[in-house]
Amino acid sequence: MTSAEPIRIARIITRLNVGGPAIQAITLSEQLESAGYHTLLIHGRVGSGEGDMSYLIPSAGRFEVESLNTLRRKIAPLSDATALTKLVERLREFRPHIVHTHMAKAGSLGRLAALIANLGQSRQSRARIVHTYHGHVLEGYFSGGVARAFSAAERFLGHRSDALIAVSPSIRQDLLNSHRIGTGDRFHVVPLGFNLRRFAAIGPAERTAARHELGVDPTVRVVSLVGRLTAIKQPDQFVTAAAQIAAAVPNAIFLIAGGGELEPRLRIQATSAGLDSRLRFLGWRQDVATVYAASDLIALTSRNEGTPVALIESMAAAVPGVAFAVGGVPDVITTDITGVLVRPNDLDAFVVRTVALLRDDGQRRRLGERARTSVLESYGLDRLVRDIDALYRQLL
Repeated sequence: MTSAEPIRIARIITRLNVGGPAIQAITLSEQLESAGYHTLLIHGRVGSGEGDMSYLIPSAGRFEVESLNTLRRKIAPLSDATALTKLVERLREFRPHIVHTHMAKAGSLGRLAALIANLGQSRQSRARIVHTYHGHVLEGYFSGGVARAFSAAERFLGHRSDALIAVSPSIRQDLLNSHRIGTGDRFHVVPLGFNLRRFAAIGPAERTAARHELGVDPTVRVVSLVGRLTAIKQPDQFVTAAAQIAAAVPNAIFLIAGGGELEPRLRIQATSAGLDSRLRFLGWRQDVATVYAASDLIALTSRNEGTPVALIESMAAAVPGVAFAVGGVPDVITTDITGVLVRPNDLDAFVVRTVALLRDDGQRRRLGERARTSVLESYGLDRLVRDIDALYRQLL
């Protein structure tokens, strides 16, 4: 690599569905182009019912993008073998200096492809291998036998990666101590970073406009859930809590922005709970800033989380969250300072704390103001780009 030659990054992600990994993969690919890098972003196919964030890819073509149809979230031996073969071929053509993978399936197939493509290469010329754990699928996703198989595969690949990135200290600690993946010297904590300017700009005028756009009465209190409607997110817990909160706070309403396989069941649950007039399903929305602006609180009922993107965005909008203290959530919220944490699946405490905040406008505002300051300092885009640039150059 000459000084004038750009550093080639092959960035591989399972799919560009709604969430932090897709935002980070696209954002890094775009931002690093002006820092002496050239990126090939390879992504798989978004599943049925998932929101697609490929609209974030800039139209100007600042970096290369390729869609690999056989790269999918679900385990499918034939498709997986085809995807692996195509990844090896493409890596040999592109000759990256660094292969950086995101999400579980791309992390497995992408790193294995990089190891195969590196065969016969000298240490100086081989691609460095990096994987980001935005969370992990080793708890809460699969049965015991499948989870153990995934852990074994992750341990194999972790010891053959040049660097492992955890998006929060708790994820790093969990992977190292509970699952024995990787080694301390290879693990780096690099929190996600986002362009939070549009959320930070939300003020009283934007809140009034957002409620008008969504048809929300200015006098009601709004609790919103933003994200995928899938089992790991436990949106059924939100609907259960909403019914109890509605009974205690007569002017409270609830919004769900997102979609997924659980939506039909949730609609039935909401009707059975008598929430038809007080809970609205907004579907997938690109204008999530409007949802945050219209909200008084954001709820997070997941049983596991990496870095909760919706929570970071809402906090930047000065809207505090009430959440179960799982995964990387405690790294984002300091309870009673920037939001409220309750024990995992303690729905009674969740309801009590939410009701208290809906009744206390002053405390809600204080939490929101501190939340905004906190995430703008910790989760800004410039900091992310600096951190990744420093790590790449250290590896090379």
